[in-house]
Amino acid sequence: MNPTKWLEIKFFRFLLTGGLNTIATYFLYLALLNILPYIWSYSISYVCGIFLAFVLNRFFVFKEHQGLKTVLLLPMVYVAQYTIGILVVWLWVRKLLLPEYLAPLAAIIISLPLTYILSKLIFVKSRVISQ
Repeated sequence: MNPTKWLEIKFFRFLLTGGLNTIATYFLYLALLNILPYIWSYSISYVCGIFLAFVLNRFFVFKEHQGLKTVLLLPMVYVAQYTIGILVVWLWVRKLLLPEYLAPLAAIIISLPLTYILSKLIFVKSRVISQ
């Protein structure tokens, strides 16, 4: 498939921008981990990621929005993702005794499908097919 054709696929653009967002927030998490506990580091980097996700989803992934509805509902998508993510991070570190620095990556992998579906629902205007 032609590389420019990939950019026409919303899910691919979502993965691409999600990767960029992940890299940015992961490095922020690692930097904060030097001065804060992992829960605080994860939380702060997560909130920063919400703002970056809005900009990327609005202007690159979906290229549309539903006005105030999108602005109000997007944080709810990330509250759901955060809830799943913080549970995964906690289980990863406290129960599985795995390294703290890998915990956010596991959280992203597990919550990614839900985040895409919910984001698409709030950004893309539903189209009614008239008969």
